[in-house]
Amino acid sequence: MKLDGESFSALIKLLAFCALTGMATLVLALTLSNGGFGARDEYKAVFTDVTGVAKGDDVRIAGVSVGAINKVEIVQKDKALVTFGVEPDVQLTQNTTATLRFRNLVGQRYMALAQGPEGATAALRPGSTIPLSQTQDALDLNVLLNGFKPVFEALTPEDTNKLAFEIVQTLQGEAGNVQSLLGRVSSLTNTLAGRDKLIGDVITNLSEVLDMLGDRDAELKNTITTFRQFVGGLKQDRQAILGSLDSISELTEETASLLIDGRPLIRDDIKQLRRLTKNLSEKKTLKQLQSTIQVMPIKMNKLGHFVSSGSIFNQYLCNLTLKLDGVPQPLKGII
Repeated sequence: MKLDGESFSALIKLLAFCALTGMATLVLALTLSNGGFGARDEYKAVFTDVTGVAKGDDVRIAGVSVGAINKVEIVQKDKALVTFGVEPDVQLTQNTTATLRFRNLVGQRYMALAQGPEGATAALRPGSTIPLSQTQDALDLNVLLNGFKPVFEALTPEDTNKLAFEIVQTLQGEAGNVQSLLGRVSSLTNTLAGRDKLIGDVITNLSEVLDMLGDRDAELKNTITTFRQFVGGLKQDRQAILGSLDSISELTEETASLLIDGRPLIRDDIKQLRRLTKNLSEKKTLKQLQSTIQVMPIKMNKLGHFVSSGSIFNQYLCNLTLKLDGVPQPLKGII
């Protein structure tokens, strides 16, 4: 059977389409199954709980997929041994840590590998096992979500899923920040515990104050009522108050104009007062004032004797001697 040119061209296009589709399907299958075209180095890790971990789950370093989990099995009756493969070009060290984390809220997990802060940095040989001291189980999502159940009840399903996912990501990916936060909270609680007596005294004193206010409930009520009546009276007299404010404003303007008119006179008075104070502050004047003030009580005492009978001065002459110069001779005998 011979094919014409048009049919042969259609057959070639169909075969090319099938080949490309098959290759894309194969790549997609390898991606979804975390498979690869080459062999991977195999390692093992010991965990106490691998709930939700399945064959084919991702193995990641810094969020980048570098392998997959090959097998999960029970060892020592209460431990789980996870076998995983890593790309040959990925070098693990003896202080590598393995942590199980949630990939999503459906329950899928992945294993996160990271270099620990302590321990040997020598290369980890393929086939080696990461000990239990360098592994960490996944967060118990059920316990976590049950604790946030009252919050979830007030949210929409979309907001609930978003909040739950962010909580899981925070608690798993930000362990250092969470640990720092818990450390600060612990420090705060210790400080509050150290101030227990002081806080107790404050509460006791506050209780006494509240008791006193409770005993003065009637007086406090009367005070509030009186203040309310006072405010009501001000409200009723607001027109008079506004009128008074207008009068005060006019008085202020008149006072200002009066000060403007009297400013030259006040300036002259101040100038003369300055001259007076200058004269009084001289040493000679101050000495005279001091002498006058010292003699003043004696003079006032004598003056008091003169006016002891009221407005009439009482004066007694015990002796009187007159000396006259230039008086005629006959008058001297009379005197």
